[in-house]
Amino acid sequence: MKITAYTTPTCNHCKTLIQLFERAGVEYTKFTVTRSPSADPNSILTESFRKMYPDRTGFPFVIIDGNEIGGLVETAKLFLEKGLVSSKK
Repeated sequence: MKITAYTTPTCNHCKTLIQLFERAGVEYTKFTVTRSPSADPNSILTESFRKMYPDRTGFPFVIIDGNEIGGLVETAKLFLEKGLVSSKK
């Protein structure tokens, strides 16, 4: 499973998404969407992100195996359906 996540530095749902990935034990690539240039190679400018995904308005944004999944809730539901996580704590 190839997972790509686009996040922002101050997004609480983005932090929870990363916790979900760690809980599920899946590998992922995370890109941080920022308004100003960064030395981080996994950083992408907001304007570049908007050109790639003009219909996306919120974060996090997850793509799995080339399919646009959506945000935290959609990803969590998919992980539950696939048995990657359980709803029990």
